[in-house]
Amino acid sequence: MPRADFEDLVAEALDLIPPELAGLMSNVVVLVEDEPESDPDLLGLYEGVALTERGTYYAGVLPDRITIYMGPTLRMCSTRDEVVDEVATTVVHEVGHHFGISDQRLHELGWG
Repeated sequence: MPRADFEDLVAEALDLIPPELAGLMSNVVVLVEDEPESDPDLLGLYEGVALTERGTYYAGVLPDRITIYMGPTLRMCSTRDEVVDEVATTVVHEVGHHFGISDQRLHELGWG
């Protein structure tokens, strides 16, 4: 799958987030990278300070980063439909971390 198509899938997955929640996202950027640096099976990564952890001290910081990794996703999926589903799951999972939701809770909700 070409990178541009994969990036489109990430954008479509972001569109799945209800507008009332998407409107609450703050100081966060979503990126697509080819491969993770550490874990070759990592599909996505949230780096930053979750909204639930931000206090009055939170100012003048770089944006949080949600990174979706194309290589591992394409390797684990055998069809385009699987890629679409996995990208959506990964994006929602990482956005959940932005909102302060733990891995355990995301798995319980079916986004793990």
